[in-house]
Amino acid sequence: MSWNLRYSIRNFALAYAAWWLVWLLIHAFILHRMGLSWKLSFGDAAISSFLLALVCLSAVILYRFYQPGLGQRLFRLVFAVSITALFCTGIKWILLYFFPGDVSYTEFVTNSIPIRFGFSFLMLSFVSVLNWLWNVIEDQQKESQRKNQTEQLAREAELAKLRQQLQPHFLFNSLNSISALAGSKPDLARKMIQQLSDFLRGTLRKDENQIISLKEDMEHLELYLDIEKVRFGHRMNVTLELDEKAMDAKIPPLLLQPVVENAIKFGVYGTVDEVTIMISSMLSNNYLVLEVRNPFDEKTLGASRGTGFGLSSIQRRLFLLYSRNDLLSTEKTENTFVTRLKIPQTS
Repeated sequence: MSWNLRYSIRNFALAYAAWWLVWLLIHAFILHRMGLSWKLSFGDAAISSFLLALVCLSAVILYRFYQPGLGQRLFRLVFAVSITALFCTGIKWILLYFFPGDVSYTEFVTNSIPIRFGFSFLMLSFVSVLNWLWNVIEDQQKESQRKNQTEQLAREAELAKLRQQLQPHFLFNSLNSISALAGSKPDLARKMIQQLSDFLRGTLRKDENQIISLKEDMEHLELYLDIEKVRFGHRMNVTLELDEKAMDAKIPPLLLQPVVENAIKFGVYGTVDEVTIMISSMLSNNYLVLEVRNPFDEKTLGASRGTGFGLSSIQRRLFLLYSRNDLLSTEKTENTFVTRLKIPQTS
């Protein structure tokens, strides 16, 4: 038996005993006001309250292990009436057994049976209904917990799927670049293979974490950028404008890499000119704000237009983590495309 269960049972027992002790005192006071001596009043109240407490406890235990359906209301009524009738029959016999010889008390007990029946029926019904409501609430809590756990598992599975779907495109491009370099520049090909190995190893480690620091994500992003610089050479420059105060801010792992990959795709593909990708970060009003800027040309955009999976998957991932759809936004100026991420920071 777990400690929490023992603690709950102990609290229930103390509360239950206190409830019936209070009723015993009230019962004895009422009987005394009706003309019985204090001895008879406390004796009657103690025996009646103890036996009724046992009957109600039996009902609690019964309904704990067996809950009639909503359509079996007649069963509940018959059960309450039957148990109350047995209780009243038994209490009359027991009271007259413990307090014999007093004709006035015998007459009092006989005349009070209808009142005892009514009160016992109401008390038993109240305890039964209270116990039923408790079980209903407990079942609803368990169902809600199961639902939350199922939704959490579904979110985690979708997040894992999204992270896995972001890698193949970059991996295929890198392998193609390695293949192209293998013949003409084997040293660069070997270097790129080593960088790709380090990048993929880091990806596997970070998939195990849900939140990391911006500093960690930037270290991983630099591995990715080193690979891309081998592919594009002098054509691609990366400028970092990172606020030192923001480096300890928390973000989902591997969040920046697909954003930067998207910027490279639309900024570097389709042009032979030198291109600069700008990455910036800052803290603002309990948000980590990340911006990735890349040049783009509307005339060559059609040749490199993709499915839009990259940014849409990031937005979906942010929604699954933070339940918000406004954490990713894009903006176009004359020849610049800006992707902006806002990551909430817990204080």
